[in-house]
Amino acid sequence: MSVEIATPERHSAYEDAIAIVVGTLFMALGVVIYTKAVLLAGSTAGLALLVQYATGISFWWLFFAINLPFYILAVKKLGWAFTLRTFAAVTLVSIFTRLTSELVSFAHLDPLYAAVMGGALSGAGLLILFRHRTGLGGINVLAIYLQDRFGIRAGYFQLAVDLAILAAAFFVIPLDRLALSVLAAVVVNMTLAINHRPGRYLGVT
Repeated sequence: MSVEIATPERHSAYEDAIAIVVGTLFMALGVVIYTKAVLLAGSTAGLALLVQYATGISFWWLFFAINLPFYILAVKKLGWAFTLRTFAAVTLVSIFTRLTSELVSFAHLDPLYAAVMGGALSGAGLLILFRHRTGLGGINVLAIYLQDRFGIRAGYFQLAVDLAILAAAFFVIPLDRLALSVLAAVVVNMTLAINHRPGRYLGVT
């Protein structure tokens, strides 16, 4: 008895556009919560937050600028379609973070709640973007390049970068906020691990 495997339905351009807007809105709110509670994220977002805490330069500008050099690698390794969607997502996260910081304010924000909720929002935003073949550039693209070019495992490289950011953060943010940043990272990755598994959902764009 043969089992027919259904061909996954492709996302339309309209669905991709809506998903990128919604996903980046989730990410922007997560970043604003992180900023209010002085927490860190991973990858280029974490680097941008760290530089913001150390220098006072706004996250939205740093995040956009840090990602610029990586688009060349993205085109070579992942193609124009992925690169353009990623460029759009990075730009929107930058813009929405700037706008959200003016539209949303907190009279009180518990740091533990910020770690959990900020991580959940960021994880949900990334989940939406990933299901529409969209990334947030930066370290992810470099990791893929190094793996293909030099055989360095992408996961190990990203872990090393995140650990380096956390190590540098030891000199910039309080120790309790550093510990809560680790918790936030766990929430982000658990959100992705539980909800974005091969066989459960296949995003085709």
